[in-house]
Formats: sequence, structure tokens, C-alpha cells
Amino acid sequence: MRTTISNLKKGQKAIIKEFDIDIVPLKLLEMGCLPGNLVELLQIAPFGDPLYLNVNGSHLAIRLETANEIEVDVLKSNL
Repeated sequence: MRTTISNLKKGQKAIIKEFDIDIVPLKLLEMGCLPGNLVELLQIAPFGDPLYLNVNGSHLAIRLETANEIEVDVLKSNL
């Protein structure tokens, strides 16, 4: 099953795996949203869009539509 940022639960961390560079806005790439980088879902807006993320120390909000295109590997928690 393909896991994307939109599948993450609040507080979950993952490593960005891959995405179509033509779909993801250039501004996200400039802010560190690149394959191999750590991403954490910090908050979800009341109606589910946008998602508030921490990507390698940069806090940013992305649309659910974009989050659906960024594939990730979820990190296992220590709980």
C-alpha cells in the first residue's frame, strides 16, 4: 500500500520517499521537502485541509491535494 503525508496521524513522523516533481510546488522543495528528509504532522485544520508540518525544522502548511502526492515511509514510534 502506498503511504503518503495525508495518511499520517497527528504527531507521526516519516521519511519522504518520493513524489512527482511536476506536481509538488517549487516552494516546498526550497523549504526542504525533499526525498530522505524527516517530516512530522503537527496539526490538521478543522476541515482536514491544510496540513501543518515540520520538515527538517521548517514549519509549513500544505494542501491535502499536495500531501496525497508525497510518498513517505512511516517511522515506528517508541511507545
